[in-house]
Amino acid sequence: MFTTYRQVLTLPGARAFSASGLLARLPISMVSLGLVVLVSTRTGSYGLAGQVSAAYLIGNAGFSVVQARLVDRHGQSRVLPWTISVFALGLALTMVAVESGAPTPLPHLCAALSGAALPNAGSCVRARWSLLVGDRRLLQTAFAFEAVVDETVFLVGPTTVTFLATIVHPLAGLVTALLAALVGTFTLVAQRGTEPPAGGVRPRHGHGPLGWRVLAPLTVSAFTTGMLFGGTEVATVAFADEHGVKPVAGALLAIWALGSLVSGAVIGALHLRSHHSTRYRWSLLALAVLMTPLALVGSVWLMGVLLFLAGLAISPTLIASVAWIEETVPAGRITEGISINGTGLAAGVAPGAALVGLVVDHAGASASYLVPAAAGLVGAAVAFAAVLLHHDNPVERSLAGS
Repeated sequence: MFTTYRQVLTLPGARAFSASGLLARLPISMVSLGLVVLVSTRTGSYGLAGQVSAAYLIGNAGFSVVQARLVDRHGQSRVLPWTISVFALGLALTMVAVESGAPTPLPHLCAALSGAALPNAGSCVRARWSLLVGDRRLLQTAFAFEAVVDETVFLVGPTTVTFLATIVHPLAGLVTALLAALVGTFTLVAQRGTEPPAGGVRPRHGHGPLGWRVLAPLTVSAFTTGMLFGGTEVATVAFADEHGVKPVAGALLAIWALGSLVSGAVIGALHLRSHHSTRYRWSLLALAVLMTPLALVGSVWLMGVLLFLAGLAISPTLIASVAWIEETVPAGRITEGISINGTGLAAGVAPGAALVGLVVDHAGASASYLVPAAAGLVGAAVAFAAVLLHHDNPVERSLAGS
């Protein structure tokens, strides 16, 4: 395992841009939660806190693809310094608005501005890997490593922002996220040697269409996967609350993420011969199937075990999706392609959480786990349909057989 990872991490500049990307993407797991803690602490209203956090998330989802297109067209070093500066300004203004008791909708507008400007550091780092790694088997290892980094972000970020906001100061978590984003992003763009040239470099793909026959159903599938993620978070909090151990919800979700981290690390060490589309659809189906028994669980300890097992299917699904997109879209639009899929994933989180919340109110926490399981099954069905479209295309069919 270490030998396989050493092959990619010893490539020139790899460790530096990956570490910078880790720091730069910490806000994706910190800001939304940090806003909820800050606003609810200062106003006593969770409703208002949810609205401000939602404004931030909507801004991010609405502009991430536009920003990714600008990055592909003009280069990371020309676009990211501006966007991260606007993100920092927007987040700072949001904190000032909340602290000063500014009326609605000022905090919402500032939060939306901040979310819209947050760079998609994960996509930018994966674009660098795509340029740096020539061997596609090693590229899978690189993408697997980034999946492990993503899970690390979601293990560290929520815990850090909650601890700082509740123990140190309500603003401390958000300030930390802001500084991490600034330092990580400016460090990343300073590494010009591994930056993809504006517009891409591979003539085979050029600047052609995105390959919507694959990307569109894959993004729809990502939306349902986002519903699975968002729904599982709410269902797990409700489950822990029903059993009188609400604080344990964070630990249960961390166990879920840990399963994903472990499988991601293992996947990266293997040279799998199956095509990305095959791994994607079967991994997503496995995730949905493994989520189904959670509706029958009445023990917190057993829930932790089953969440860990279900988590094992997350990284293989996400790694395969990114690899499939990298193979499908033009090199000059790789950041845009990954961001479109990521936007679909993010867009599904809120509907999934809301639907699970309704089920919890009417049928209890355990039954609500059927919602994310069903979303996963729908996503897997869409993925199977996407494979049919993928193999309909003669060029993509030849890629799949290689």
